[in-house]
Amino acid sequence: MTSLRRKPLAPAASADPPALPPSVTAAIAAQPGTRAYYGSASLDAAVSGTIGPVTLTAFDGDASWGGFTMVGGRWFTGPGEAVVPSTILTATGTKVGDTIAITVQGKPAVVRIAGEVFDTGNDGRRVFTDAATLRTAAPGLKSTTEYVDLKPGTDTDAYVTALLTVLLVCVAGLGVLGGVVLDTHERVHDLGIHKALGMTPRHTVTMVVASVVLPGLAGGALGVPLGLAVHHAVIPAMGRAAGLRLPDLVVEVYGAGDLVLLGLAGVAVAVLGSLLPAGWAARVRTATALRAE
Repeated sequence: MTSLRRKPLAPAASADPPALPPSVTAAIAAQPGTRAYYGSASLDAAVSGTIGPVTLTAFDGDASWGGFTMVGGRWFTGPGEAVVPSTILTATGTKVGDTIAITVQGKPAVVRIAGEVFDTGNDGRRVFTDAATLRTAAPGLKSTTEYVDLKPGTDTDAYVTALLTVLLVCVAGLGVLGGVVLDTHERVHDLGIHKALGMTPRHTVTMVVASVVLPGLAGGALGVPLGLAVHHAVIPAMGRAAGLRLPDLVVEVYGAGDLVLLGLAGVAVAVLGSLLPAGWAARVRTATALRAE
């Protein structure tokens, strides 16, 4: 079966990678080729009976299909359970079915060992559990990596390309959202004046959305040629570094229609990113806006 099993879409670049925003999970769930997915986050923990830190990996979602080989027992099915390698069982003098105490960020958590997993990562000093197990000990824990399994017949390259496109749009939309939110808050008093003079909610939405159309057009008009220039410089340079002379069909991959659509995409992303603050501006009461400074 075609899958991205145990292949992170965004590998960690540091020991403490940033948490993935909810938009990443939403984008993965929305892809028609997604069969199953789960997130994970790892942090140091202390396990009673062992010396030194142990890597604790918490999963957000069902990770039983992720390619982990069970030696005994079963994969955990919910909060309060964990699976561990034989190294942990030996060090703690426990067996499947026993409980062990884990200390995370100075806070304790007790888990029952549901199974023994074959794993040599970190010299076998690892514990796998459900993220909900750490809800009290590490309430702010968020997934830093997502793992995806694809439906049978799904083209992996096409899936990854489509997903990355969606993620780029989400990131761009969030950037616009942040800018428009700040701008709208700074102009909330002016909005109150306009509302007092008779501006309707529909007019307010139109005004906020219209304020991003010109920057969106400018961004597309400047960004597309700049991106195309970078593409034409980087791709041949990569080929030369590998000792290859790339044919034009490898470099000239964007037609005129594609470039026009990419330019208009700047406006579309800007408009989509402005809809939320535009709705807020339309709903704010006139008296509340007039009192703002």
